[in-house]
Amino acid sequence: MPFYVRRGQIPHKRHTQFRRPDGELYKEEVFGTKGFSGVESILYHVHPPTAVRGVGDFREAPLHPEDEGPLRHRHFRTGQLTASGHPIESRQYLLGNDDVKMGVCVAARSMEYAYKNAEADELLFIHEGEGTLRSVFGNLPFHEGDYVVIPAGTIYQFEVTRTTRYLLIESQSPIDIPKRYRNEYGQMLEHAPFCERDIRVPDYADPVSDPVSDTSDFPLLIKARNGFTRLTLAHHPFDVVGWDGYVYPYAFNIEDFEPITGRIHQPPPVHQTFAGEGFVICSFVPRLFDYHPEAIPAPYNHSNIDSDEVLYYVRGNFMSRKGIEVGSITLHPSGIPHGPHPGTAEASIGKPGTEELAVMMDTFRPLKVLQPATTVEDTNYMFSWLDEK
Repeated sequence: MPFYVRRGQIPHKRHTQFRRPDGELYKEEVFGTKGFSGVESILYHVHPPTAVRGVGDFREAPLHPEDEGPLRHRHFRTGQLTASGHPIESRQYLLGNDDVKMGVCVAARSMEYAYKNAEADELLFIHEGEGTLRSVFGNLPFHEGDYVVIPAGTIYQFEVTRTTRYLLIESQSPIDIPKRYRNEYGQMLEHAPFCERDIRVPDYADPVSDPVSDTSDFPLLIKARNGFTRLTLAHHPFDVVGWDGYVYPYAFNIEDFEPITGRIHQPPPVHQTFAGEGFVICSFVPRLFDYHPEAIPAPYNHSNIDSDEVLYYVRGNFMSRKGIEVGSITLHPSGIPHGPHPGTAEASIGKPGTEELAVMMDTFRPLKVLQPATTVEDTNYMFSWLDEK
């Protein structure tokens, strides 16, 4: 994140004595990236974050890509994936490569143990539902339309107050705000489509901090090395009395994205919201259409020479598409041109705006289609550009 945050109680200087009311030292933890040269936060625990009472078995988490087939446009109706339950164990991965993975989940209940993804940043788009992300950094309420960014290594619990359907993106690199929106100090620029005021960060229930000092056994599930390890901690991990730094979970609602418009159709980069190595995330939100008197608001045909384009449809009538539904995912792979469906370009002329809402991911290496995506595929999608007049 580009700005500094401080929560709870911390000492005046780093790496100095900071004592509990009983005289014992608080246990300092440096939580950082790129060794000690990247961004970091420093947390202060009541108990040692290293105290473990038990180590469970390792369970592999393999992904099952389909056999390589002919290049074609794909459409997956993820609303038909109705299996629900645990916020982590119910995740269904649909697309992926070595940089990024995409999936969906329907979380019907809260987590009874804590979770740490030690190999990837996570971006959750909350399509439906609400709850609270509880972590070592405090509490972060979420609701429909929120992007929730969780840095790799964060220990958290997903508390569900209403059944939550979310889109999941896992990145092997940090998920960040595009550099072109920020100045050399990290502050967001005037032309950026959102700013720091739109970003929500965790807080404690008690403004003085309310650490959980329970010293009974507590289970923690860690994802690392392409599998899961279950540890038994000697205390509850949310025993932090304070922290400060640049690494923490945060939320940003898609409705706070201010669209950039022009006299003629603007290319997809104006919708960019997040970036990682090998991919970008864009937000298509309600906006005014182009105002040149002869403008064609629908996007022009374009060839994906060096990227795969994935769109997740949230709501509204997407102006350039036919036959999609809420929760649809379309994959337009590199190597084949695509564009508006027949009739949609003409139909867009003269309309004042659109109410569509969608999340787009462009990757710069080909994606593989994973199970269970193939079980909900519209196999006729490749032929939907045929003009049947």
